[in-house]
Amino acid sequence: MASMKVSLVLFMCSFCVILPCLKAGADSDNSTIAVFDPVLKEREHQAEVAALQAYQPNPEAVADDLLQDVETILEGTNTTRRHLGHKYKGPCTATNPIDRCWRCNSEWSKNRKQLAGCVKGFGHRTRGGKRGPIYVITDSSDDDMANPKPGTLRHAVIQTGPLWIIFKHSMTIKLNKELLVTSHKTIDGRGANVHIAHGAGITLQFVQNVIIHGLHIHDIVSVGGGLIRDSLDHIGLRTQSDGDGISVFGSSHIWLDHLSMWNCYDGLIDVIQGSTAITISNCHFTHHNDVMLFGASDIFEGDKIMQITVAFNHFGKGLIQRMPRCRHGFFHVVNNDYTHWLMYAIGGSSHPTIISQGNRYVAPPNPAAKEITNRNYATEDVWMTWQWRSEGDLMENGAYFRESGVPRTGGEFSRHDMMKAKPGTFVRRLTRFAGTLGCKVGKEC
Repeated sequence: MASMKVSLVLFMCSFCVILPCLKAGADSDNSTIAVFDPVLKEREHQAEVAALQAYQPNPEAVADDLLQDVETILEGTNTTRRHLGHKYKGPCTATNPIDRCWRCNSEWSKNRKQLAGCVKGFGHRTRGGKRGPIYVITDSSDDDMANPKPGTLRHAVIQTGPLWIIFKHSMTIKLNKELLVTSHKTIDGRGANVHIAHGAGITLQFVQNVIIHGLHIHDIVSVGGGLIRDSLDHIGLRTQSDGDGISVFGSSHIWLDHLSMWNCYDGLIDVIQGSTAITISNCHFTHHNDVMLFGASDIFEGDKIMQITVAFNHFGKGLIQRMPRCRHGFFHVVNNDYTHWLMYAIGGSSHPTIISQGNRYVAPPNPAAKEITNRNYATEDVWMTWQWRSEGDLMENGAYFRESGVPRTGGEFSRHDMMKAKPGTFVRRLTRFAGTLGCKVGKEC
């Protein structure tokens, strides 16, 4: 009888692991959580309410605000030299409006939370852990998923309430399971050389108000599931992780800034399941196939509220496609430098709105890959109604953007949500310091 009970328990555990996950999409593998968990179902409900509140009914006005800030910051600057991949030794030069807000202050380490007021675009209300204390990571280990050790990153991100998380020294953290971050957190890598590598990635699921800044995230792999603590009062059963560098699932008010990312098992950044109010800025992406996925399912209409700003990023060597690949929502792609792709740069399906402004597109040598855009799962008479517009973009080496839909009329979004772009000729200057910065305490970044 006892052996039968043990067998039944083992069967039920196995059954739970293979249960279908929450509203899985066609491109995203799954949410990695089992549907039976009432705590996470309640979090999902709360996240949906928060996302609807974050949604901007007039997104173009948000974009226009960012564009105006870009116009202001470029007055009086003229250098275009890029310093990615080697140390810059000259004076601090903030080359875009986000960086201008904080980078050239030599006392940044004494006022780290100043960063929280610098975000632009759709994520402009994100404040992360600004209202909380500083938490210092001293231990790079990740050994206990159920009861994380104090001083580790896993212990920090499950704490209740706002926290501003920093690192005592440089370290490489190999996550044994996906890192589940709770709401109102900032992970701030400035002042240390921090790598999240060779293990699982970072998951923002059903959360709000998170900033991730100044990390190297690379060589992320898919790892097995199991019981993982995702807050002080809850441990959840997870299935196998997707292998994304950062996965944003059903979350809002998210800012990803100054990250260097490459070579992850699935995507570098996936944003799915009705996530919105997001800015991805000043990042350097290299050596990857599926770079960014925004929306995972053609049939999940909850992604219609998705609004994402992609600004001042450098899409560099070894990239193939999805920079980003979009569904349903509104996507403002502004002043990015696309120097490499093998298949296409920007793609989508299911009637997304994509506004490309002031980007530089350098097409690959392959004559068959000169087109920047790629539409999926729709005939021309359908995708011609999608609003995909190119405004002020710089096309090099034969690159071309196939527009569709009606021209923009403006005024749809607030000035806080949409930045005003500079022409693509300014992009090398605006993205000059994309990626991690190598900030040192007591010195300008």
